[in-house]
Amino acid sequence: MAIDLTLVDKLLADYKKPEDLIGENGLLKQLTKAVLERAMQAELTEHLGYVKHDPAGYQSGNSRNGATKKTLKGDFGEISLDTPRDRNGSFEPKIVGKGQTRFTGFDDKIISMCSRGMSTREIQGHLEDICKVEVSPTLISNVTEAVMEEVKRWQGRPLEVVYPIVYMDAIVVKIREMGHVRNKAIFVVIGVNMEGNKEVL
Repeated sequence: MAIDLTLVDKLLADYKKPEDLIGENGLLKQLTKAVLERAMQAELTEHLGYVKHDPAGYQSGNSRNGATKKTLKGDFGEISLDTPRDRNGSFEPKIVGKGQTRFTGFDDKIISMCSRGMSTREIQGHLEDICKVEVSPTLISNVTEAVMEEVKRWQGRPLEVVYPIVYMDAIVVKIREMGHVRNKAIFVVIGVNMEGNKEVL
């Protein structure tokens, strides 16, 4: 899903210093709170089978029942979340589960396990065993695909015409391919540009 850059410009209209973005009450923390709460509301809509204020929900046997406050800790610090409830008490959000108080980089964990050659199903089982979190294979695939898109964009970026100094090195790592583990050389090339700054090429 592409991000609307005009929306980003609007969000950053009052940006004057880094604290406005990553500070205690910065934009990133506010966005994290808003996205998580919207995601839980979407999960509740899916659980109930109808959107808020839809007449289809009248006498359906279950309905929205306000929200519960929860403090969530993560890489962003602490945020207060409004977790939606249903009248029957049968709704259990997936993105921030009942009793969950920490929200740390699941994307990083998924990418790390994928880079070690683990399959989607192995990653799913590992997150359930270790982190006590149920993650769908689709989410795992979406995370890895999003990273691959970033990698492709980075690989296709324009380079300088001249790098006066270039360093080359390689490290040998074990990689799983077609059910077999093989040694592969991963090459790293670092160039020093005309301004004296190092870039990974």
